[in-house]
Amino acid sequence: MKLTYNKLIWMLSVTSTLFSCSQQDKIETNQPMQVIDNHTYAKPSEALITHLDWDAIIDFDSKKIIATATYNISISDNAKEIILDSNGLLVNSVKDGNGKDLVYSIGKEQPFLGSPLKIEISPSIKKISISYKTGESAEALQWLTPKQTADENSPFLFTQSQAILARSWVPVQDSPGIRFTYNAHVKVSKGMLALMSATNPTQVSSNGEYDFVMDKPIPAYLLALTVGDIVYQKLSERTGVYAEPSVIKAAAYEFADMEQMVEAAEKLYGSYQWGVYDLIVLPPSFPFGGMENPMLTFATPTILAGDRSLVSLVAHELAHSWSGNLVTNATWDDFWLNEGFTVYFEERIMEAVYGRDYSEMLALLSLQDLKEEIESISSGKNPEDTELKLNLKGRNPDDGMTSIAYDKGYYFLRLIEERVGRNMFDAFLKDYFTSNAFHSMTTEAFITQLNEKLFEKNGLTVDEQLYTDWIFGQGLPENCPQPTSDRFANVERVVENWTNGTKLEKLFTPEDIISQKWSSHEWLHFLRSLPEDLSLEQMKKLDNMFEFTYSGNSEILAAWMVHVIKHQYKPGYQNLKNFLINTGRRKFLSPLYIEMAKTETGLEMAKEIYTKARPNYHFVSSSSIDKILDWED
Repeated sequence: MKLTYNKLIWMLSVTSTLFSCSQQDKIETNQPMQVIDNHTYAKPSEALITHLDWDAIIDFDSKKIIATATYNISISDNAKEIILDSNGLLVNSVKDGNGKDLVYSIGKEQPFLGSPLKIEISPSIKKISISYKTGESAEALQWLTPKQTADENSPFLFTQSQAILARSWVPVQDSPGIRFTYNAHVKVSKGMLALMSATNPTQVSSNGEYDFVMDKPIPAYLLALTVGDIVYQKLSERTGVYAEPSVIKAAAYEFADMEQMVEAAEKLYGSYQWGVYDLIVLPPSFPFGGMENPMLTFATPTILAGDRSLVSLVAHELAHSWSGNLVTNATWDDFWLNEGFTVYFEERIMEAVYGRDYSEMLALLSLQDLKEEIESISSGKNPEDTELKLNLKGRNPDDGMTSIAYDKGYYFLRLIEERVGRNMFDAFLKDYFTSNAFHSMTTEAFITQLNEKLFEKNGLTVDEQLYTDWIFGQGLPENCPQPTSDRFANVERVVENWTNGTKLEKLFTPEDIISQKWSSHEWLHFLRSLPEDLSLEQMKKLDNMFEFTYSGNSEILAAWMVHVIKHQYKPGYQNLKNFLINTGRRKFLSPLYIEMAKTETGLEMAKEIYTKARPNYHFVSSSSIDKILDWED
């Protein structure tokens, strides 16, 4: 049913505590709003996990994790069972805190949801302990051979739990609205370093054993683990970078401004509450640009451009330390609350560190992406997915991870800023992050807070149409803010002059090219602004002059490769193939496979490449490309 603001009902309010419990349990159990999360089997109003002790062996030979997950639980007086989410896990036993066997059952598996793990309990039970191992196709895990790493010396493992993949490597109540603290003891092969979304070592242990502590309650999607031949370099007292030995120097150079970014973020919206902010550069198969795992951002090597031009991704993942990690979407239908806020915060960090002109170029690129995404979704079977508040019941929550949540969310918040003024909006946001810290948030609850703490508090009129158009309306409203950039305007003039007959040599001197006069954002805008009907001669001219086919900047290379495919520019085919085989970032893969799939010969080429590339991709990426190519494994 289509909702408007006047029809909004916040059915159940935030509770200060769910049950009678200790003061520590109050910290841990007051998080879930009593809302329905269609992507978990858990019933937190009856029985809730509050703390995890995880003891695990990482077995690279069998490509399995053998572990015991012990939970502190909080239960209501009439609870007879606690339900956890699992997906492909092989459960050996379930016991209470005294080691007594508990009766359990694993329900029928459902697509993408996995199975409910139902454990019979009584009011006296305060702990449950589950011994298990991961299955053959644990979707969160990617086990890499030495050949698939940068140094080719050691195997590698990393996890990707968002949105609901944590249940494939830990039996857990896998909802963003349920938080818990955790400790972990992890054993790996000697000589390897293990890291988690927690306190982390900086050196390899002598016996391959590591202990971790996360003393702040987090949702399951922020559980993270990586193991490999990894070294560390400190950047400041609270920032540092991990990477494979051959990558560490480039990574440390690229992310040298991390401390400056943290300081800029704190000036905007309050203290960083997670202690350290470290980042690890993972092997190329990592499916995202970054993942905001607390205390340890996971990042793709595709942002190592050598000139710090793609570090807005670091600002984005850092911003998640407030928007997402601190205040979390209650369900995946509210995903925009994580990402829209984070893009807004990212832009403000980039403006503070690099200037308004720089951040406006980023905003314009995001607007281009948003318009393209809206056009694509609107012509498909779910045009309602262009609304900020989603209805993903019966669907994979990954379906909602589009530019809508990120960029439409950003422009909605930017519109509010432009209406009320930056000072007033900043004061609201700082209070929002502080007063809701370590809690979850629904769209409806956010609207209530926005009305009360921003508009009404400052004597401003509440505009109900704002919510109807932006949050519950499809497409991009006409009052979308319009960023401006003189540097982009100059790029557009260059493209126009070239298409009107002016030679490239008159528009770009050799000195311009050698000195890299343009930023990567300007080059990206240049490539996106090229005409649709480029001739092979024009493609060759561009490539000879700027060497786009061999660009070391992944953003520029990916944008160029769209033209390579579209215009059948064969000199670019080999590097296209290399890029697709050796890069696992879904943001780059999907547009290229989509473009190839538009023609019969292109589809044939795509399938030939994918046959070789698919083993290098994480499930998150391969599941998307499978759909594009109608692939049958």
